[in-house]
Amino acid sequence: MAGRSSLADIARLAGVSLATASRAMSNSYGVAPATRARVLRIAEELDYVVSPEASRLARGAVGRVALVVPHVDRWFFGAVIGGLEAELSDAGLDVLLYHVGDADDRRDFFHRLPARRKVDAVVVVAFEVADAERERLERMGVLVVAAGGQDEVYPGVRIDDREAGRRAVDHLLFLGHRRIGMISAVDPDQPVAARPHGRDQAYHDALRDAGLPIDDELVVTIEWSGVAAADAMAALLSLRSPPTAVYCHSDELALGAIRTIRRAGLRVPEDLSVIGVDDHPLAELTDLTTVAQPARDQGVRAAHLLLARLRGQGSPQHVVLPTRLVIRRSTAPPREV
Repeated sequence: MAGRSSLADIARLAGVSLATASRAMSNSYGVAPATRARVLRIAEELDYVVSPEASRLARGAVGRVALVVPHVDRWFFGAVIGGLEAELSDAGLDVLLYHVGDADDRRDFFHRLPARRKVDAVVVVAFEVADAERERLERMGVLVVAAGGQDEVYPGVRIDDREAGRRAVDHLLFLGHRRIGMISAVDPDQPVAARPHGRDQAYHDALRDAGLPIDDELVVTIEWSGVAAADAMAALLSLRSPPTAVYCHSDELALGAIRTIRRAGLRVPEDLSVIGVDDHPLAELTDLTTVAQPARDQGVRAAHLLLARLRGQGSPQHVVLPTRLVIRRSTAPPREV
């Protein structure tokens, strides 16, 4: 096999899980002799060398990590999970995915959580953990890490949502816009209002710092949905004095808004500028100006943080990754400044 072989290669060729391959390589309990012999034979054929870190990780651990995620069908969550899964699997850990899609799912998961002790760690993906849920996690006595979102109780990796929003609104102000709308989003399925408060606050801070009044009719709050954003944009266009630019909490919302603008016979950005947050894969294809956040890298870096702590190595408590403004063709100066 060309290139450096990994534990994942050995597990695949031996027909076992990564955790089983890891335990076989470290001579841990729970592996049948025939299975261990097969794994070791394949490892020898591939000239695989066990790293000291992987060996320490395997001893005294069950080799499983639980990922708890409120959505699996949205781009951001999928990207974070992809980064987490790749790094954890390469370290020889099995990844268990728990989807808590609505309030009932979440209540049931945390109610049963203490019985699920056979994991080495829990990663909460992009949602805030309520006090009662935190108590259930503490009863497990395992490491908890946050990936994405704004939960600062646990060690984790995230972006600064306030900074991201500020980059977006400041860009519109720099272009000369003074009547700026905001399409804000909440997740009603989660008991703790899953809302990037920093993105809301950024809008108010930017307008205040620019000496502009806050006009409540320019702010529409919706559920996380492109269709809902399209309806929100229709409401903004129906105002006696519509905005000349709109700041959306995500790129999906921005694309929904653009659909309504174009159906109304208006042009983007000649008649109305639109900016989002994320740098969703569709943003580049649709020429959407946005504030890019490193979604997959939040999962990768959270996995690194978790692995370091499982190995007893030093690691930062919180990692805040940078965002950047990506200017495309959905924003321009207003027609009349």
